[in-house]
Amino acid sequence: MTKRLKGRVAIVTGAGGGLGRTHALELARHGARVVVNDLAGADAGAAAHRVADEIRGHGGEALVCLGDVTRDDEMEAMAAQAVAAWGRIDILVNNAGILRDRSFAKMSLDDFRRVLDVHVMGAVHCTRAVWARMQAQAYGRIVMTTSSSGLYGNFGQANYGAAKMALVGLMQTLALEGAKYNVRVNCLAPSAATAMTAGVLPPEALARLTPESVSPGLIPLVDENAPTRMILLAGAGSFESAHITMTRGVYIGDDAHAGDRLCAQLALLQDRHGETVPASGWEQYKLELAKADAVEGEPA
Repeated sequence: MTKRLKGRVAIVTGAGGGLGRTHALELARHGARVVVNDLAGADAGAAAHRVADEIRGHGGEALVCLGDVTRDDEMEAMAAQAVAAWGRIDILVNNAGILRDRSFAKMSLDDFRRVLDVHVMGAVHCTRAVWARMQAQAYGRIVMTTSSSGLYGNFGQANYGAAKMALVGLMQTLALEGAKYNVRVNCLAPSAATAMTAGVLPPEALARLTPESVSPGLIPLVDENAPTRMILLAGAGSFESAHITMTRGVYIGDDAHAGDRLCAQLALLQDRHGETVPASGWEQYKLELAKADAVEGEPA
């Protein structure tokens, strides 16, 4: 195996078990020095220490940094600890997460806020802690953990789906802002059997959806030649790419009958022929103004 991450320093949040553990091991296998983050908890981070020992047992380098991703001061301290030990931070994998599943009608606002706090603000806190350092060294690779529940929806996961789609939006903007500093930002959408999926899928499916089958998907997102703004889906050894697209649409105008005409042409504006993946949010403005400047009712 090539050590394509040799000399790189990686942080993985929520790395005490499940996907975080296999992410940490996979990064170390490719030569990265890994900061293993997890909650301190009643066991004083025993799970994180076991993962670090596992990495060292295979000849790798690991550092345990306990802390809660919802606490920005603890994430700043984690980043400082990594830099003090190894001089830099090259890779951040925002993996920490929780579930509080319930139908929207029965979901408490506290459970909604808690999921957003861990997934969205947790990723924000961790990313803020490394962002300036990555800019200064003109190198950084950041991975947000999204989900098909956010991309496509899933019954009983309004809070989780909202959080996971929010991370896609965060990725899209940070990738644009980080481009001139060689900071590349991507999303990984895993299908894996972890503590978070126990009881959700049948045993025969869970047996194939191992965390180990997802973690190789990290490597192309964090190596030297990583893309940016990619949404990579992974599960059971299979990998796909998701895209947020924009159709060519139709020009309707804005007179008193525009709403009626729009209802009549809804299928046409949904036609995916010629759809594009916008380079930024400005592509919508440009397309709409171009059509408005063209002959009424005709696409530009």
